[in-house]
Amino acid sequence: MASRKSVLAINGGPKAVKTPTGDIFKWPIITKEDEKACLEVLRAGAMSGTDVTKEFEKEFAKWHGVKYCLAHNTGTNAIIGAMFGCKLGKGDELICPSMTYWASALPAMLLRSTIIYAELCKDNLTIDPKDIEKRITKRTKAIMCVHYAGYPCDMDPIMKIARKHKLKVIEDVSHAHGGLYKGKLVGTIGHVGAMSIMSGKSLPCGEGGMLITNDREIFERALAFGHYGRTRGEITLPDLKPFVGLPLGGVKNRMQQTSSAVGRVQLKHYKKRMKEIQRAMDLFCDLIEEAPGLRGHRPPKKSGSTCGGWYAAHAMYYPEELGGLDIGHFARAVRAEGAAVCGPGANLLMHLHPVLNEADIYNEGKPTRIAYSKRDVRQPEGSLPVTEASVKRCMSIPWFKKYRPKIIREQAKAYVKVATHADEVPRD
Repeated sequence: MASRKSVLAINGGPKAVKTPTGDIFKWPIITKEDEKACLEVLRAGAMSGTDVTKEFEKEFAKWHGVKYCLAHNTGTNAIIGAMFGCKLGKGDELICPSMTYWASALPAMLLRSTIIYAELCKDNLTIDPKDIEKRITKRTKAIMCVHYAGYPCDMDPIMKIARKHKLKVIEDVSHAHGGLYKGKLVGTIGHVGAMSIMSGKSLPCGEGGMLITNDREIFERALAFGHYGRTRGEITLPDLKPFVGLPLGGVKNRMQQTSSAVGRVQLKHYKKRMKEIQRAMDLFCDLIEEAPGLRGHRPPKKSGSTCGGWYAAHAMYYPEELGGLDIGHFARAVRAEGAAVCGPGANLLMHLHPVLNEADIYNEGKPTRIAYSKRDVRQPEGSLPVTEASVKRCMSIPWFKKYRPKIIREQAKAYVKVATHADEVPRD
């Protein structure tokens, strides 16, 4: 039973947050420049063309310092293109983290491949390199690295493992546009990077996805898979040339050019906007880390690594420092203080979802996940203990788009106030 003198708002005390947030969370930022670029495409009747898209690809490739970029109509299709580019096929295995958006791995089943989930690192939400190696078999073809909530995966040991076992590395950069790993842009370290740039992402275009690589074969295979209108002029590989004219995947993956036009404008301003987001998010995390039990989900300072645009911003929660207070009760108390955002957990764990364990999607007579494997690779509850425990050790936090210290300090105060009075939080 909480004390009547409790300062917590959930117990009747004054709220920590008093200042309206205004447009500090508004995203994307759309200006007349975006509108003009979009209208030019519409008025030219060029929505289904490729000229604007190709310019966007050049600019995107230049930003990342890579040879090739291929724009897609969704991030999901960019990931499928990357998988096909890496020759993922029937019976092959893809190693991936389970705490991620479904598009990081589920499309592998379209290619009749099998998904193997690896553990997360204990103190962040990225794939554990040590656990990756334990999951490798003679069927393993690729590793999917998800820079989850902007936090870069530990790419050096992952690339070392990949070289040792002759595996391809795909980077899912959907949460980490512009993020750095030891000074290198994420998406450029593995064999191919793929990412969503839909309207909610830190680099938004409306709807779309980008694939980047220095590997000509990966680029051309992704092109051949779903960009049939461009194959006659851009396919050079002898094994692909006979099939020019029709998509090998039987799909159409090109980006609609109003998205390309908006994407070009957004890219032009992204570095400046990203720096403001980083400044705001670092201030918030610095403030909450003054309290016990709370850590910003971000790389160590002076590591040369950053969270890019901080999409899906999270913090780590340590209940053992707060008298065992459950994260759900903590989050409820923080929201009572007027905090804009505080929620326990993150994405659904893929390895526990019925689609991965029970669904016979293609009428194979058995669950699709094991239809192309010689063994039952399903991973029941308890099979990934670190990952499963992470749900209770992470939470969503406000994603500030502007650096406004007064507002940020008040939002952080709500977290700190609850953490420093954890013994007063109702636990029923």
